[in-house]
Amino acid sequence: MDQFGEDLVAALRDVVEAANWQCVGPTTRFSSPCTKLFSEDGDHMVLIHQDGLYRAMDASCPHEGGPLELGDIEDLGDGKLVLVCPWHHFDFCVETGVSSTGLQNNVYDVRVVRGDVFVNTPNALSLAPFPVTSATCTGGVSSDVHTASSAEDSLCFWAAKILSTPDPMEKVDLTFKVQERWDSAPGAMEVGRTAPPQQPSRKEDLTVLQPGKIKRGKGGTQASRVALLHSLANIEQWAIDLSWDVIARFSAFRLQNGEPLPRQFFTDFVKVAGDEAKHYQLLEKRITELGSFFGALPVHNGLWQSATDTADDLLARLAIVHMVHEARGLDVHPQTLSRFAAQSDRASVEVLEVIYRDEITHVAAGLTWFTYICAQEGRDCLSTFHGLVKKHFKGYLKPPFNTEGRKTAGMTEEWYIPLVKPSSQQEKQPGKPSVLPNCSDASAL
Repeated sequence: MDQFGEDLVAALRDVVEAANWQCVGPTTRFSSPCTKLFSEDGDHMVLIHQDGLYRAMDASCPHEGGPLELGDIEDLGDGKLVLVCPWHHFDFCVETGVSSTGLQNNVYDVRVVRGDVFVNTPNALSLAPFPVTSATCTGGVSSDVHTASSAEDSLCFWAAKILSTPDPMEKVDLTFKVQERWDSAPGAMEVGRTAPPQQPSRKEDLTVLQPGKIKRGKGGTQASRVALLHSLANIEQWAIDLSWDVIARFSAFRLQNGEPLPRQFFTDFVKVAGDEAKHYQLLEKRITELGSFFGALPVHNGLWQSATDTADDLLARLAIVHMVHEARGLDVHPQTLSRFAAQSDRASVEVLEVIYRDEITHVAAGLTWFTYICAQEGRDCLSTFHGLVKKHFKGYLKPPFNTEGRKTAGMTEEWYIPLVKPSSQQEKQPGKPSVLPNCSDASAL
């Protein structure tokens, strides 16, 4: 009788276990090494596919919640595969969930039956986020501007994550991974809505001073060149954040006709974010080669003031950050480049040339979307731009201007010469006629 009872319990256990197998789709859907599976209970998983084998574990790193679905799979050499968290490089055995750091991640049985992948869990799984009711939305997000997204895998979710990541190299690495996912499967990731932080996170050991107190150097000595590169790296770190902020902060933007921004807007600024991450990486590497490191010198957060001032106005953000500040970066490039070239610092010159070419496209992106919005809303591009710069930018624009670089970006002189101090304007452009841009061209986007 006892044996019968034990057999019955075992049989019932098998029935319950069988009921817990969730089909997540055919194996043809899972060509990527890591795929996020959304769980109905909110404890999402990552499905790992390597050499025909499938494993699953919790998608959130037990250390600090890093996105394991963005991690890398590494072979330790003895056939043991580990999934490495992209945030702090904690490794987790794909079979046991054990980390060499002593942490333990939850793992789940996976089977392939007749070409379909099954994961053993009592909770429903999906490749797309489950709808979230208003009762479960948290985070203090304004319901009329930045309603909390139902997706914890949306572009804006990751934008907010990157903005909240203090370590610059982790910020760079995460930017590259999100950009790759966004570009490799167009339409697979939704834009979403997630409120960005008021200010991006920074490492606690950075010394932050007022912008006017930063010594940038003239480039005549190695120490001076390091100071210049360090200042540029700080700017690029803020530029990464500004790119992600414009994505998250204005995800709910609507034109006057009620239409949202085209998906291409977000694609363009994902590219800008990726470029800025590349720039920081190049500068940080060059600073290290010169015997220093980022954080060795004081930094400032002056650029973020522009983001704060334009937090409620997309046109103002595009005008000030991309068409004023980034265009100013084009202006100072020739002099900065000559300082490094004069010291035969070819390695730094090559880095600066990469940055310059990319920054031209960033000014062009700002100009493109500024004119697009103006055209859609029946605004005059030039007068709108001039009015916004006078409102949000202190003082006049100052020559010399890199006319050729600005022109390559599409910013001809009628955009900025009227914003120069009158005496300087007369000296620079006596009798120069104005040519109005054709705003309607942008409406073809």
